[in-house]
Amino acid sequence: MDPKEEFRRLYNPSAKACEIVDVPEMSFLMIDGSGDPNTSRDFQEAIQALYGVSYTLKFTLKKSGGPDFRVMPLEGLWWNDAGGHLDPANKSVWSWTAMLRQPDFVDEAAIADATAQAKAKRELPALAKMRFERFREGLAAQIMHIGPYAAEQPTIERLHAFIRAEGYQPSGKHHEIYMGDPRRSAPEKLKTIVRQPVRRV
Repeated sequence: MDPKEEFRRLYNPSAKACEIVDVPEMSFLMIDGSGDPNTSRDFQEAIQALYGVSYTLKFTLKKSGGPDFRVMPLEGLWWNDAGGHLDPANKSVWSWTAMLRQPDFVDEAAIADATAQAKAKRELPALAKMRFERFREGLAAQIMHIGPYAAEQPTIERLHAFIRAEGYQPSGKHHEIYMGDPRRSAPEKLKTIVRQPVRRV
């Protein structure tokens, strides 16, 4: 099972044109935190915990004869204030939610079992902060950014200009989906989906 194929439009947008999509309710593992993701130990520990449980879940289900699935890419919600605004100039005051989408057939019991197994294998401090919940983003604008994370601002500005031109306004937290692996890809080849929830003006 490959959830990226099931919702291909949501996980493979154009890098040339912005678009409006309606994002349905989906299941996620989530961990909240704050601070600059480039220097925050909490952010790195959150990623380790999310992937630790997700891969444990995948292999546990496969070993027991259950359905196999592809572990999804890391996603992040980013904001500075209650309105969901994001100031790119001061990452130290960012708040964030690191999250990994889970298949719809996974339930609380399966997550609890995978969490216990992951905890027994290695120290994952962020497990205590992790939660499993349904999340519906709804109407949103998105585009694919290709290049370094630090060079995203022109893409973000382009997305927000598109939102205004289409008669919408931002409504919610800045959302990024990291389709590339910075450990394996050159910075100029990294792919990041930049998404912004919207509502009609």
